[in-house]
Amino acid sequence: MQDSPHARHYEWQYLDLMRHVWEHGDQRMDRTGVGTRSVFGVQLRFSLAEEQVPLLTTKRVFWKAAAREMLWFLTGETNIRPLLQEGVTIWSDWPLAKFRKASGTDITQAEFEARIVADEAFAAQWGDLGPVYGKQWVNWDTYEYGPDGKYTKGKGINQVAQVVESLRSNPGSRRHIIEGWNVAELDRMALPPCHKTYQFHVAGEGARARLNCLLYQRSCDVALGLPFNLFGAALLTRMMAAQTGLQPGELVWSGGDVHLYLNHAELVEEQLGRTPEGSPRLALVRQRDSIFGYRIDDFQVCDYAPQGVIRAPVAV
Repeated sequence: MQDSPHARHYEWQYLDLMRHVWEHGDQRMDRTGVGTRSVFGVQLRFSLAEEQVPLLTTKRVFWKAAAREMLWFLTGETNIRPLLQEGVTIWSDWPLAKFRKASGTDITQAEFEARIVADEAFAAQWGDLGPVYGKQWVNWDTYEYGPDGKYTKGKGINQVAQVVESLRSNPGSRRHIIEGWNVAELDRMALPPCHKTYQFHVAGEGARARLNCLLYQRSCDVALGLPFNLFGAALLTRMMAAQTGLQPGELVWSGGDVHLYLNHAELVEEQLGRTPEGSPRLALVRQRDSIFGYRIDDFQVCDYAPQGVIRAPVAV
């Protein structure tokens, strides 16, 4: 994994990482009980110039689901109902497991999701994930100390809006950060944030100034999660660049506990037997007035002809 990131097809970085984790990772038990092979401390780099996007070609990545998830984060929403209404089921496992345990029923995922969509009250009770990503990104809680010696809830902090403004007004700042790891609220989250910290950096000046993004991910499921995370981070960077008048630069991905689940052997072997090909492009069809105004039809992926889908179970 020491080659220049741009010397070969960008996807070899991902495949080299997958092979390294599978062949040399430390085998250990984890929260889910499934078990993983894990390495610690990894970095990947991808150019976003000329509409490049780190979308895997050795298997189909459902990029619209990843895009809808990113747009969902930006709304501050924490209930899975809006996602399910758009056919995105990637967050269903956690509330489904909670409902099954509480109710003692063996309801299928499809039945649970249909009920979430159809019944607003049921969704409010069982579809909420707690103060996950979007809540922290656009409405981080604050508290104000009053004259009576008590704290009252203040106005929430919109980190995304603050970063857009700081990129415009103070591009040289080293504080362009969106943080999801709110220690005080971790125990209320269905899943603490994995892709927890986004830091942006402006390189160059004038019309050629470029926006780079570094994503730090504390925990990374290489097989299922990372393909989504790379596309999501690239999409967010492209939107941020558009809103701040900057050119897309580079996406730097940094992983802490980087792992493959032991029950993903067939996926790993199948994908490592494939060769990446093609150069998909991500186009922003239109620029919205606000970072929060984008819709799924504002994005178009071109020249994407991936190899077949490879499925594997999610560890909950």
